[in-house]
Amino acid sequence: MANKPMVGQALSPANESETRRHVVAAALAGRKLDAFLVSFGPNLRYLSGFTGSNALLLVLPGQSILFTDPRYQIQAAQEVSCTVTIAKGPLEVDLVGAIARHRVKRVGYEPALMSCEAFRSLESRLPAKASLVAAGGSVEQMRMVKSPSEIERIRRSVLTNSRAFEQTVPGVRPGITEQDLAAELEYRMRRLGAEKPSFETIVAGGVRSALPHAQPTAARFQSGQLIVVDMGALEDGYCSDMTRMLYLGTPTAKVKRIYRAVLEAQLAGIDAVRAGTRTADVDAAARNVLKRYGLDRAFIHSTGHGLGLEIHEPPRLGKSDKGRLQAGMTITVEPGVYLEDYGGIRIEDTIVVTERGCEILTPTSRELRVI
Repeated sequence: MANKPMVGQALSPANESETRRHVVAAALAGRKLDAFLVSFGPNLRYLSGFTGSNALLLVLPGQSILFTDPRYQIQAAQEVSCTVTIAKGPLEVDLVGAIARHRVKRVGYEPALMSCEAFRSLESRLPAKASLVAAGGSVEQMRMVKSPSEIERIRRSVLTNSRAFEQTVPGVRPGITEQDLAAELEYRMRRLGAEKPSFETIVAGGVRSALPHAQPTAARFQSGQLIVVDMGALEDGYCSDMTRMLYLGTPTAKVKRIYRAVLEAQLAGIDAVRAGTRTADVDAAARNVLKRYGLDRAFIHSTGHGLGLEIHEPPRLGKSDKGRLQAGMTITVEPGVYLEDYGGIRIEDTIVVTERGCEILTPTSRELRVI
């Protein structure tokens, strides 16, 4: 009999993956499935620990099988605690062979995460009595609430991200380009332990700061400009996300007023975060502050999103969202104001939801950084 962890003892990554697979397997009968096929990379990693780029996972009532190719034979043996099959050809051939051997009839799959080509290829190979059944979303629901070990990895990613920011900002000055700053931020986070950025770093100065997802360009910073920096690190597979604002020179009264409005909106949103709260209510708390300043129409996106193995995961914190927060969710709170031909201001932190409130993981000061 396998040793069971004692109460309060943290699960190892392998045991954690195994526990998750058991949860998925236990739900098969209730969903009228004989097996569940996982093809989406983050879900594969969540359920198996495998970090390679080519794999399929078949979860059966009594066992799980990971299919991958010879490039990953050694890696899979190191990372995966379930049965591993190394395919000599297309993974689907070995997968279909396992489906036939186990006499599987109804195979659940992830419809929103599988291409039409992959679906048709697999469907054409299935045994006569087997069929694919759309059954997505369950793993994503599990992933929304993070385990203590996942929160610890996100915490490390957040700290790496913030340290990279603090090491880079002293070098910002008029004349350097948006691309220069983005490249330096990403270089610093890698030197500090990140695998890569968790998304393409956003750096935009002047009127371009009004573009919420601006891509860095060769434009050079000038005195009197706002600069938005939205950055995240991917470390040990988990993402972080933070937005901070810089100003070159002496901020104008208008800049100070808008910044105060966005900061108050963010603090109101954070104050609304606790287990049981509707995600739409967090959005409303931030949006209502901006409305008092007459800036609510310039807030053109949702207040936040979940993050973990992906930079954007459920839940979404928008005005029409129906979900409720749960303890252990990791989310962002990031209201912003965007004024065309003037500029934009956004402030964002990574946060863990608790029963009575939240823990703000981001240590970086929210003050406007004046350079």
